[in-house]
Order: sequence, then structure tokens, then C-alpha cells
Amino acid sequence: MTSTVQRLEKTGSALRSALANQDWAAIGELDLQCRQAVDEAMVESASDEDTLRARMQELLELYRELVSVCHAEQQRLAHELVQLNQSQQGAKVYQLFG
Repeated sequence: MTSTVQRLEKTGSALRSALANQDWAAIGELDLQCRQAVDEAMVESASDEDTLRARMQELLELYRELVSVCHAEQQRLAHELVQLNQSQQGAKVYQLFG
């Protein structure tokens, strides 16, 4: 297994762990590392294309999961913001008549 494939595997594993913990700062950093590792893998001639292909497929599935989790988190935060906005509007009305 080449160092590039090992780096893809290591970075993907760290990204999956950060996703499980919803560590968004780590996810941002690991995303950059994954992109760099993929770029290196595309340039480097792989001696074991099957392993590289498997790692890339795993990474693709991980990114699909990441996008899904991010979308759900975005929806949750949007709902919280709407609730906060409604609460603030209610407080303003109360202050006007209170």
C-alpha cells in the first residue's frame, strides 16, 4: 500500500471520527487534508489501483454522509434561528405594550 493510499485511509478515518463527534472545526481542517491527499493520489502513479479505488470509494461515501449530516445540521440551526427571531419579536411587542 502506497503512502498516498495510507494517507487517504488515515485522513478519511479521522474525518469519520470528527463527523461522529460533530467537531466542525476538525472537519474543516480534515477536509483540506483529504483534498490534498486526493490531489496527490491523482498525480502519483498508483501501483495498486484496486486499493486506491476502494479508498476513493470509501471517501466518496463518507462525503455523502458528511453532506447529509451538514444539511440536517443546517436545517436544525435554521429552525433555531426562526424560533429565536420569533421570540425576539414577541419580546418587542411585549415591551411596546408592557
